[in-house]
Amino acid sequence: MIGYVTVGTNDLEKAARFYDAIAAEMGVGRMMEFETFIAWGKWDGGAGIAATKPFDGNAASVGNGVMVALEAKDREQVQRLYDIALANGGSCEGEPGPRGEPDENGMLFYAGYFRDPDGNKLNAYLMDKVG
Repeated sequence: MIGYVTVGTNDLEKAARFYDAIAAEMGVGRMMEFETFIAWGKWDGGAGIAATKPFDGNAASVGNGVMVALEAKDREQVQRLYDIALANGGSCEGEPGPRGEPDENGMLFYAGYFRDPDGNKLNAYLMDKVG
């Protein structure tokens, strides 16, 4: 089970504004904060997310192929999270919409993709019943 995911940042203040806005939409806040690290989520909840300046003192960089997926309640929240990301210094990696074809149970993957101000890739998604 995943406790939390950490992304690197070179500007913790900018990352904090971005993730504060994303976390607020998802109904959580900061659960841990230090000089070089902030984590968002609930102590008794699901997986959280954290932004940190790298411990080794080197510059943070984006991992190719690494992505954090945020589970949304519905399509409207996927859109809101995407919009919040872009309004808080994020950039588009794929507008919200269906991806692929429904599975044998009529479930469809629906997602919007974006990057945080440091270039870390995220998406807001849900598995949605077609029809």
